[in-house]
Amino acid sequence: MKDQITKLKKEKNAVILAHYYVDGTVQEIADYVGDSYYLAEVATKVQESTIIFCGVSFMGESAKILNPGKRVVMADQYADCPMAHMAAIDKIHEVRAQYKDVAVVCYVNSTAEIKTASDVCVTSSNAVNIVKNLPNHDIYFIPDENLAHHVAGKVPEKHFIFNDGFCHVHKSIEASEVKKAKEAYTNALVLVHPECTKDVLELADYIGSTSQIIEYATKSDAKEFIIGTEMGIFYELLLKNPDKKFYPVNPKQICPNMKRISIESVLNALKTLLPEVVLDEEVRIKAYEPLKRMLDLAK
Repeated sequence: MKDQITKLKKEKNAVILAHYYVDGTVQEIADYVGDSYYLAEVATKVQESTIIFCGVSFMGESAKILNPGKRVVMADQYADCPMAHMAAIDKIHEVRAQYKDVAVVCYVNSTAEIKTASDVCVTSSNAVNIVKNLPNHDIYFIPDENLAHHVAGKVPEKHFIFNDGFCHVHKSIEASEVKKAKEAYTNALVLVHPECTKDVLELADYIGSTSQIIEYATKSDAKEFIIGTEMGIFYELLLKNPDKKFYPVNPKQICPNMKRISIESVLNALKTLLPEVVLDEEVRIKAYEPLKRMLDLAK
C-alpha cells in the first residue's frame, strides 16, 4: 500500500498532510505532519495541485479556504470535530449587538460557516499573542471555553465573553487522574494541552499546543513525561525522543474521528480523489479574512 501511495502521489501530483492526532502509521506516510496552525501554513506553500488531508473536516475546509485553486481531498469523509460545531451564528450576532467593540476570536477548530462571522482565527499556539495584539477590549472567544479561560488568564487586561464549547478528548482528562499519574511516575513532568480544564492545567509543569508539547519534551533534560493530549502525539514524541518515556493520563485520550483515518483510506482518497472539499465561493471568501488575519498577525 505504501508503494501504491508513493506511485499515485506522483501520478496525481498530490501531497499528504497529516495532523499529529492521526494514527502513527498514517503520520509515517505523510509528507507533512503538524498541528492545525502548521498545516494551515503549509497548505499555502505546497506546489502540488492536490492536497490529501489526514485530519478532521474543519482542517480540510481551512486548506480549501486558503487555496481555492487546489483540490483538497479528505482521507475520510466522516472524520469531523464535534467542537467545531459548538458555536452559533445567532449567538455571535447577539454578542455583537451587546458589545459594540467586540472582536470575535474564532479558534481554528471551527466550521467554515462560523469563521465567516468571525474577526480573526487563532490556534492554541498563537491565541495569546493574537488576542494581546487586537485593539479590542471585549473578546468573544469561540468555540472552546477551556482554551478561552486559559487565554483570558494570560491577557487579564481584556474582557472575555465565553462560549459553551469543549473538546471531549481533553475534557475527559481529569485532575484526579493527573494526580494518580504523578504518584505513579514521580520523576515525570506533566505536559498538557490548553483545551484541558482549569484544574488540570493547574497541575501541569507545561501547557502548550501539540507542537509546543513535542518541542518542550524534546528540548527538556527530563526523561519521563505525563502527556495530557490526544495519544496520536506519542508517535512523534517517541520518534524524536527514543530514549525518553511518555505516559498518558488515562487510556481514553483518543479522538475516534482522527482514528478513522488509515493507510487504506489515504490510498482510496488518492485513487478516487474523493471526498473533495467543496465550498460556496461566498462562504470561502468571508471565511478567508479571519484566517488570513491570523497568518498575518502570527508573523
